Amino acid sequence: MLRRSAVSAGFALAFTLVVTPATAQAGPGGDPAPSAFATARAQAAAARPAPAMIDALRRDLGITGEQAVARLVNEAAAAKVEPAVRGQLGKDFAGAWVSGPTSEFVVATTDSTKITTILRAGAEAKLVKHSLATLEAARERLDAVAGAPYGAVPSWYVDVRSNSVVVLAGDTAAAEAFVNAAGLDRALVRVETSTERPRPFYDVRGGDAYYIGSGSRCSVGFSVTRGTQGGFATAGHCGTIGASTKGSNQVAQGTFQGSSFPGNDYAWVAVNSNWTPVGVVNGYSNGIVQVGGSADAAVGSSVCRAGSTTGWHCGTIQARNASVTYPEGTITGLGRTSVCAEPGDSGGSYISGSQAQGVTSGGSGNCSSGGTTFFQPINEILQVYGLTLVTGDGNPPAGCGGYQNTYNGSLTSNQSVYQPGSGGYTAGAGVQRICLDGPNGTDYDAYLQKLNGSTWTDVASGTTPNPDEAFTYNGTAGTYRVRVHAYSGSGSYTLGVTRP
Repeated sequence: MLRRSAVSAGFALAFTLVVTPATAQAGPGGDPAPSAFATARAQAAAARPAPAMIDALRRDLGITGEQAVARLVNEAAAAKVEPAVRGQLGKDFAGAWVSGPTSEFVVATTDSTKITTILRAGAEAKLVKHSLATLEAARERLDAVAGAPYGAVPSWYVDVRSNSVVVLAGDTAAAEAFVNAAGLDRALVRVETSTERPRPFYDVRGGDAYYIGSGSRCSVGFSVTRGTQGGFATAGHCGTIGASTKGSNQVAQGTFQGSSFPGNDYAWVAVNSNWTPVGVVNGYSNGIVQVGGSADAAVGSSVCRAGSTTGWHCGTIQARNASVTYPEGTITGLGRTSVCAEPGDSGGSYISGSQAQGVTSGGSGNCSSGGTTFFQPINEILQVYGLTLVTGDGNPPAGCGGYQNTYNGSLTSNQSVYQPGSGGYTAGAGVQRICLDGPNGTDYDAYLQKLNGSTWTDVASGTTPNPDEAFTYNGTAGTYRVRVHAYSGSGSYTLGVTRP
């Protein structure tokens, strides 16, 4: 967004002097002594930035892969060195930041005699007029002003790079009045015109309430995506295609994109930009439950349900592919459970361990006397609408039980292996589910690859800093394989794969 700067009356430009680090002084052995920043940078480089982060920076910042690596390494080093430099400069510290496509480390000070200290740490030095403490005190005085008008003064913050407090102004006169009410030294403030209109963002969580049309209530099943569009899976009887929804806070949320009932009982809602689907379920009294995947639990397995009327209740799976007749007609292919539910819980999450099972359809009884309930399986919903389940950082079940095929092996640190072999396997179009159970205390990753001509291409991955991974991929028919990689640590693993 282009922004026109309007400098307030009485504003004085802060003087600056930038000094770059010189060659380090020789150590006892005659070789240059490494600076604190150089040492921290070497440690960060040895830890190796995550490939997914490198790819994202290339895409979103328009930089090369080499620049992305340098940027990540320098940023990690800066975060480690900055506290020590801040302590050395004391009251003369004026802020620190990284600059340029590779994030070179810069430290500002108000005392010219402290420049040598900054250079010895391996950072660029910038001499400025105002200390960080002075700028933060000015910001706090703005914080204390009551009633900043929405849209007229969308934001204010300390900008260490310009050595000033920036006040964004949708309405310049209102911004000037806001600054005057704080009684600030105008030399500290820079007013910039802005069209920003900030608004809250809300999370889409399984088990939370949502409202349809004029006010009927259901519960979110699981967060999903289709391409770049986010949303959630829920019950088909909750709404028809085109029906609008509001979240539990009564804020406009989304629109039903698909719905089937009776015969089936599934639907999905696409949410607007105010809402962010996250891979968790609101477990109410049980806290927040991470979603690790969607492996079908066996009959007899424990299963828990989250819903906006009765919260969190658990039971067991009694049958799969059950049929039930409601007043509206017969529904087939459901899971039957001993979990209780009541009106308003419809659409809510059924989860076994960290594995999504389905969304609440209906049942009998209640949560006072007990009852029987049915869920529409989540994997059918993903398949029908071409959705991908949003997962969190929860671990999949030990051993990746319940998957179509399992493979076992052992790796040493920084070693990779392909399962079920370098030639891969054939899969039809639809959702694939991948589960990796690695040794405790390690960081194991899994990469789903597809054969395109003679080249294997990564199409999905699980790369959290944990031993276990679980993810889904909705793709076309073809030849696939899974690369299991030991990012750190060694030991045995189990890989689970379910494919269409």
